[in-house]
Amino acid sequence: MGKYYFPAIFDPGTDDEQGYTITFPDLPGCITEGSDMDESVYMAKDVLAGFLYGMEEDGETIPSPSDPSHIDLPQGAFISIIEVRTDYIRDEIENKAIKKTLTIPKWLNDAAEEENINFSQLLQFAIKERLGIISKEQ
Repeated sequence: MGKYYFPAIFDPGTDDEQGYTITFPDLPGCITEGSDMDESVYMAKDVLAGFLYGMEEDGETIPSPSDPSHIDLPQGAFISIIEVRTDYIRDEIENKAIKKTLTIPKWLNDAAEEENINFSQLLQFAIKERLGIISKEQ
């Protein structure tokens, strides 16, 4: 359980199709698609996290990632290394929450309350964004 890095093959669509098909050579069956680069990277992280989480839950051995320089690529395809953290996904799936106390300037608190800002929701979003963690709500 923890942080993993795996090479992903991004194979562009044909002239009639846009987007990418993403596969992970070390993980047969771990495949997804995206309509553009942003969505493709998001989907690659999402499918890899779910796939590895499932392997951990089933007690399967997670293989070591291949050296990207030894992977044969289809014409026009490229490799990108995808990072995921299954411990974060596990906690999100199990929906564990903890309470945190923080200190902010009074003026900032007053301004945020005046705008009805949900402090907990904003802090969660900012931390997830900073860590590059995928969330279903985003």
